[in-house]
Amino acid sequence: MPAYVISEVEARDQAAMEVYRSLAAQTIAQYGGRYLVRGGAAEVVEGGPPAKTVIIVEFPTMARAREWYASAEYAEALKLRQTALERRLMFVDGLPET
Repeated sequence: MPAYVISEVEARDQAAMEVYRSLAAQTIAQYGGRYLVRGGAAEVVEGGPPAKTVIIVEFPTMARAREWYASAEYAEALKLRQTALERRLMFVDGLPET
């Protein structure tokens, strides 16, 4: 069953954010993830607060998403995260294939 990593981000340091983004993308691909949404225009049509930058990554399984997040490869990107961006991060199970 697929799993999704959903991020709402706001850049703190644009240069650091670009480095983080590059490192994260490499590790996501390494762990079988693929971007479904990567910062396109977002519009809140109900509720609040205003939309931040939204990123959605699909992994083949929740276990694989967790492996990616805990990996030594992604740890390098995580070191930059505090400086680069503020983030809300969610892991969500997808629907089973029918």
